[in-house]
Amino acid sequence: MELREKLNFILRETNPWWKAGSFTIKGYCERDIYPAITKFLSLPQIIALVGLRRTGKTTMMLKVIEEHCSKIPPANILYFSFDDFSELDLEDLLNAYRGIHPEINLDEGRFLFCFDEIQKLRSWTDKIKKIYDRHKNIKILVSGSESLFLRKDIKESLGGRIFEFRVNQLNFVEYLAFSRRQDFLAKPELYQNEILSALRIYMKINGFPELVNVTDEMVIRKYLKETVVDKILYKDIPQLFRVRNTGVLSEILDLIMFQPGQIIDVARLSKELGLSRQAVASYLDYLEKAFLIRKLYNFSRNLRKQKRALKKYYPAIVFAQTVEDKFALCFENILVWQLDAQFFYRDAYKNEVDIVLAGEQKDIMPVEVKTGDVDLKGLRVFMQKNGLEQAVVVTIDKSGQRDGVTLVPFWKYLKNVRDKNAAAWRE
Repeated sequence: MELREKLNFILRETNPWWKAGSFTIKGYCERDIYPAITKFLSLPQIIALVGLRRTGKTTMMLKVIEEHCSKIPPANILYFSFDDFSELDLEDLLNAYRGIHPEINLDEGRFLFCFDEIQKLRSWTDKIKKIYDRHKNIKILVSGSESLFLRKDIKESLGGRIFEFRVNQLNFVEYLAFSRRQDFLAKPELYQNEILSALRIYMKINGFPELVNVTDEMVIRKYLKETVVDKILYKDIPQLFRVRNTGVLSEILDLIMFQPGQIIDVARLSKELGLSRQAVASYLDYLEKAFLIRKLYNFSRNLRKQKRALKKYYPAIVFAQTVEDKFALCFENILVWQLDAQFFYRDAYKNEVDIVLAGEQKDIMPVEVKTGDVDLKGLRVFMQKNGLEQAVVVTIDKSGQRDGVTLVPFWKYLKNVRDKNAAAWRE
């Protein structure tokens, strides 16, 4: 099949609104971040949705398309995924599009172009920039399974032309809504056992929307491994970063997935793997840019010291057996990701705080995560050192106050965080 013929077939199949004249997503549940995205649709800048594979970026694109089908001619809406078209010339795609719709003129009227997995397209920034600069009447949405804008050249090329939104896995409150369990939080005293049961299920599916109603652990593991982890390790990262030794990359990820929240000494790990420190540091960086891991810095008011200190690493995905064997670590892992944590604290005497939230106004809030007995020693040391009067301990079911330390059940804390974020996105 020739390229033009192949493009025509794919375009007809993936743009059903061209024939139907409208489009509706079946079973759609709104994500918390979606209202924030819609606020920027009226602006000329490109909108970028980035995040881990299978987190719902394409669904959000399709929701934007659904809403635009009643605002502009459906023929003026183009969707295309570059997942298997890294060498495609964008002009060939536009020629195929114009061939199907010879009546359109890209210089007249409003258009919506949605490009999925844009990072797969070679020199994508230059090609998208050309459309943006030439056709101000075309609204462009792009998605990527890699943080698209960490590289300096991309920032410079698209400076002022693009807004980035990160689409994460479902947070716990979203999961309850997607699984029709939102009533649990309306009467938590009545549904306490059900909330705890939902937490374990949520931890095992790792918040992936397509797994919300899946209970078979073998199916869940196969989905996570083959459609997310392996695709990133053996396809995305090698393509984007020219990595050849994917075996070592997998070994490093397995290490972090097996023991969430461990402190990694790059020098020691490099000796164990027989690699240079630079190579190990690069592999960790690739995993982080692909959203498979998160790095936490040891909090310090001295930024140079903070950068040099050993760091903690948390996986975006843990398998069911790890949840069963290391529930406390996986519970902490959830809080780290859903709080978008950047810092922890550990001193030379091993006094430790799981999470340190540091706001833009230099507000500092230490957060300890506990599944059993509550030991406040690390919190007290940190509070005294930094002149703080308040701290939080997130628990399974305990609540109360202890001399400035607030104990709060996880579901209540996560709901408060989610409500605060949702309110900010709607402002």
